[in-house]
Amino acid sequence: MNPDCRADLFISNGDIAERAHIVPYCESAENTFDNLILICPNCHTNFDKNSAFTADEVREWKSIRHAEIDRVFGKTFSSFDDLRKEAAPLLARNKSIYENYYMKDKRRLWDVFEKEIIVNNRKLCTMFESNLCLFQNHKDNSFSNQAAVRDFIDHAKEFEATRDETERQRSILFPEVINSIFGIQPIEGALLPSAESLELLIEELDEQGRFIDVSLDAERPLLQMMENGKETVVYLDDTPRIRQMYHDARCFRRAEMRLDSLIFALKHFHLCGKKATRKSKTNLREYIAKGKCFLFVYEYCLSYAELARLAPAEHTVVVNLHRWNGKQCISEEAKELAEQINVKLLDMDSFFPFVRKL
Repeated sequence: MNPDCRADLFISNGDIAERAHIVPYCESAENTFDNLILICPNCHTNFDKNSAFTADEVREWKSIRHAEIDRVFGKTFSSFDDLRKEAAPLLARNKSIYENYYMKDKRRLWDVFEKEIIVNNRKLCTMFESNLCLFQNHKDNSFSNQAAVRDFIDHAKEFEATRDETERQRSILFPEVINSIFGIQPIEGALLPSAESLELLIEELDEQGRFIDVSLDAERPLLQMMENGKETVVYLDDTPRIRQMYHDARCFRRAEMRLDSLIFALKHFHLCGKKATRKSKTNLREYIAKGKCFLFVYEYCLSYAELARLAPAEHTVVVNLHRWNGKQCISEEAKELAEQINVKLLDMDSFFPFVRKL
């Protein structure tokens, strides 16, 4: 923290950081953060043994360093993507330290590198506190990325405050959601229900030249996109990450077509050895399989008016994914119109044998 000394405290073989008491411990018996400063061995010697600096000067160093950190890491970002570029490397480094030393029970190395986690956490907290508005939010904290970020901030403060305790009993664990939000490690959550939201996200990515493909019939449905010049896979059940992407693209929409029902139907093609190909990149509802065009809808009861609005091409197979209404999910009027325009209507019970016979 000495502004006149820029020694690199974290080096390849570990670190040379030393903690010094501003007021000597023998006088204060105080190990609080306010009475500690992080400096290199030379500055430590000059302070403790050579009396080269006063306590007030050392406190001023601390203030200067805090102002520098706030200036560098407390800036506001114009987008979550800009924030992610700064925060993700720090989170990835913390994850690496935790997994390589703490999880592998390398206590000596963990004690050395735990300090680096504390430094990284301080930078992350400053960034997050200045940019909370960039995170997706929801009134229910279990569906809120912003709530997870607040949990991380509380965790980081507790982690640092208990650093010197013999028994480190910590009540706020690292929220794994954070690594998902920043694309460091996916989690397996629940699919967000709106196919409309996913279509809008695909359109946005396509306009940016970042969309590659979406695989809804994969064992674990996924989105392929470009990120930082590299091809990236985002699993659709990596809920916090998808929530954040929807938030950034402003594409949250009420579910008219349920994504899980659409995926269920498309996987049936795969199970039957039939390949279903989307008619266009950004339309998740129309597919070609064995020379037939399939149009998926999700209606409690597919009406004459709705079928007329869809105006499907001749020979199209229209499949209603809604199963709550049984055979009544297609109205008699719609069936009559389908005969007139040479379109086939299927409910889910008739869809499965139809695909097998293709």
